[in-house]
Amino acid sequence: MPTTENTATDEKLIDVLHSIAKDRNISFEMLLEALEAALLTAYKRHFGSESNAIVIVDRQSGAYRVFHRRAVVEDVQDPKLEISLKEARKPYQIGDYYDQEVTPKDFGRIAAQTAKQVIVQRIREAERDTVYNKYVRKLNDLVTGTVQRYEQRNMYITLEGRDEAVMYLDEQVPGEAYRINDFIRAYVLDVKKSPKGPQVILSRAAEGLVQRLLELEVPEIADGTVEIMAIARDPGSRSKVAVKSNRPEVDPIGACLGPKSSRIANVTDNLRGEKVDIIRYDPAPATFISNALAPAKVIGVELFEEDGVALVIVPDYQLSLAIGRDGQNVRLAARLTGWRLDIATETESAQARERYLAEREERVATETAPAAEPVEAPVAPSGEAIDAELIRKLEEFRRERLGKEDE
Repeated sequence: MPTTENTATDEKLIDVLHSIAKDRNISFEMLLEALEAALLTAYKRHFGSESNAIVIVDRQSGAYRVFHRRAVVEDVQDPKLEISLKEARKPYQIGDYYDQEVTPKDFGRIAAQTAKQVIVQRIREAERDTVYNKYVRKLNDLVTGTVQRYEQRNMYITLEGRDEAVMYLDEQVPGEAYRINDFIRAYVLDVKKSPKGPQVILSRAAEGLVQRLLELEVPEIADGTVEIMAIARDPGSRSKVAVKSNRPEVDPIGACLGPKSSRIANVTDNLRGEKVDIIRYDPAPATFISNALAPAKVIGVELFEEDGVALVIVPDYQLSLAIGRDGQNVRLAARLTGWRLDIATETESAQARERYLAEREERVATETAPAAEPVEAPVAPSGEAIDAELIRKLEEFRRERLGKEDE
């Protein structure tokens, strides 16, 4: 058994492990297992490499002891790994383990020196696993933090006071400017393990950010009464959100807008002014496309399902509104519905349809035409042929020059 002095030291170590477990939010049992593994490594390094050695740390006092563990058997084949039932005596039975203490007298000093680095490493690994598991549970959810610094235009954010996350440049929203120590709400896009620890990747540009903000502001979405069917987004500028109601008496658009449009206004504020259009989802593609092009009015929609194309007819005065500035409205509507949209005015609808059908026939004909006979490429002359031709021309040139000089 350890001396009284060693026991006191061990109790202090247990107190330290309890403190670490509490401060770092790490399992106390996990730390003790790390300690046992470190002590076993130290023992094998300095006193022997027996494969059946084990170290047990008392969970209360912290006293540690080393044992040689052997299996209780009827007939011993390997005395290092087995002990007979007769030698083990009662209460042991066949299949039990027989532990014989072999703790060296000066094991405490050597173990303390050797185990420190291993324990620190295990604590670090446990911390990393804790952080990783915490944010894996928050994947595709919202987190809040403060801007810590910028490196190569990537934003580093402190979460919950100590955990660090990164928002790469392509996940930032153009026009959104955050200063150091500014509060920020972001979407957990991914969580990865790396040699330097878990890497939490955040986004302000993801479509999921709009969805989570709507879930926070609209109780009907949170409880499943209203369902978000699709989102299309130009980060920092505009988003279109298709919603449907699972209860006939609930208007999905009204629920999302809220009293005096207060709910959608809160979402827009969180998106720093980004406009959010709420679109009524419809299982009929033509109707859904008409809704998606709002605020433009649609006269008719002709679907070419094989090509995934929809010819949309709008009033002449609504063409620019349907297309939107820089094509944004029709682009978002196409992404929202999953159809390629061809917008035409009422006046030009017939010509647009004929033009599309002609292009379609030409495309089909090109795709179904038999492959042309392969044409053999001319064989380049060999090096010898090139040299001979060059020599012939030089010889002719020389003769011409000599003839002129004779004249």
